[in-house]
Amino acid sequence: MLDDPYHQLTAYTLSLGDAEFIHQHVVDAYAAQTATEESKPIGVAFALAGLYLHLERGFTGREVQLAHMRLAEAGGPWPTFPLPPAAARGGVALEEVMVASAGAQRSLAIEAWCRSVWEAWGESRERVVEWLRGRGIVP
Repeated sequence: MLDDPYHQLTAYTLSLGDAEFIHQHVVDAYAAQTATEESKPIGVAFALAGLYLHLERGFTGREVQLAHMRLAEAGGPWPTFPLPPAAARGGVALEEVMVASAGAQRSLAIEAWCRSVWEAWGESRERVVEWLRGRGIVP
């Protein structure tokens, strides 16, 4: 199971035990970058919400996790978002994150990965913001 880069990266981020909880950003970036027509709407919506909250609102991973909990408590229906073409779902690949040295360099690579994935979903930004406002997550 730890043969694939995603599981290697999640094992790494969970082992950090950091207060920021960077692991949440990895989960969100991966879910948004690998989403398909078969992906559950809740997974895509939460991933996009997490990326928005982190990159545009400065939320830590722990704060994103708490926002996800509030969204889950409120329940669906979950918004749907048009999928960007898979080939254009971010200019940074997970494998590029894994070649960065553990520590500060890998954290920067995770941040760059998140940003590239979020930018690829740019057409969905306003719908994400509208949904989060409607749920009282952002003003």
